[in-house]
Amino acid sequence: MSIKLPGLHTALSVHGGILPAHAKPPVFTEPTQKSCAEPKRRRIWELTGNFHCSIIGTCLTTAELRQILIKILPGASKETDHELHGRAVLLAGKRDIGAKLLQKALDRRHRSAVTQFGRARSVDELKALWAGAVKRAEIPGGYWAILTHPDTTEDLARAVFGEVHMLSHLVGAANRADIRRLRDLEAENTELQAKVMRQQVHLREAIVTRDATIAKLQDMVANALASGEKKPESEVDQAERDTTALLIGDLRRRLESESAGRERIERRLDIALAERDEVRKHLAALERRERELQAELDAAEASIAQQVPLEQSEDAEVPANLAGSTLLYVGGRAGLVPQLRMLAERCGATLLHHDGGIDDRSGLLAAQVARADRVFFPVDCVSHNAVAIIKKTARNLGKPYIALRAAGLTTFVAALRTAAATALQSQVA
Repeated sequence: MSIKLPGLHTALSVHGGILPAHAKPPVFTEPTQKSCAEPKRRRIWELTGNFHCSIIGTCLTTAELRQILIKILPGASKETDHELHGRAVLLAGKRDIGAKLLQKALDRRHRSAVTQFGRARSVDELKALWAGAVKRAEIPGGYWAILTHPDTTEDLARAVFGEVHMLSHLVGAANRADIRRLRDLEAENTELQAKVMRQQVHLREAIVTRDATIAKLQDMVANALASGEKKPESEVDQAERDTTALLIGDLRRRLESESAGRERIERRLDIALAERDEVRKHLAALERRERELQAELDAAEASIAQQVPLEQSEDAEVPANLAGSTLLYVGGRAGLVPQLRMLAERCGATLLHHDGGIDDRSGLLAAQVARADRVFFPVDCVSHNAVAIIKKTARNLGKPYIALRAAGLTTFVAALRTAAATALQSQVA
């Protein structure tokens, strides 16, 4: 038997590195007999190309990626992080030295996660390990380990990919202010450290000069005592002593000023570091809260889909101001399509569905957009290629399109209410 991992959507690389939604994904062969050796973990070039962007962006740091590409690409040290990311995404799909270096780097960085996930022998065990990794905020290692595990199924890969994709969106949107504050603190920290280093250099030079002057004066005193001669004090000698005293006093004042300034900077640095740590803790708490809320929402959606039959769902508050209109829903979960269609029909509308190019042909999408009066698509379960087709076709035809936060019933009902209110306002006007 064979397993095909679906061409799920990923962030666009600098080269637009995304496979068309209808592209045929690689096939991974499993052992046909139980007595055969254990199946090996998948390599990065064996995964569908649409996984590469999220793997490179999530599981490797930019510094590690740059070190890898400098070994095989001339001029890589001068390219931006975004350009290197695009190159790495393209290299990951080719079974050559570049992909092998990426594979080794990922395995080395996430060795403990790969070992932990490698003990799993069923999909349920993999799901439990993934849930634990998410709870501990160990997303990169868990993501790499579960995608390359030989027992990972299509549904599991799809679910894990969607969760990582949405976390990247939601964390950035919900914590933009905290991230900006953290960057400001880190910039201030760097500036303070540089200033401390400069002042330490100046202080060291002042101390060296002072010590040299003191040593010179001590030599002069020692020579005078050794000679045993008492010479009449001249105006020149008095001037030299006065100049030396002024120099020593100035050096002492500069030393005290530099020491006080360094202490003030060190206190500011300590305060900045404390604030940075507090922001990081707050950011981590927000991320944990976000995951908890997402889990609660997913549980509620699953409960609605499993426990409320179609014939018993007539009590849901659904608007009825879309009579005669045709709605198109692109992407989402196939199991919810009957409920979505029922909700649309209770508004007096007809619902068309396109899965976004995973199973349906993407060439039909533009035609369905032309047939529809409004287009809906959930951002957490639709390919980037499908979204591009929707936006381009809808703009050309003057059709409204609505991006839904998630692929669930409650989100769709809220969107229907908004669309019905807009339709009612247009009728009144």
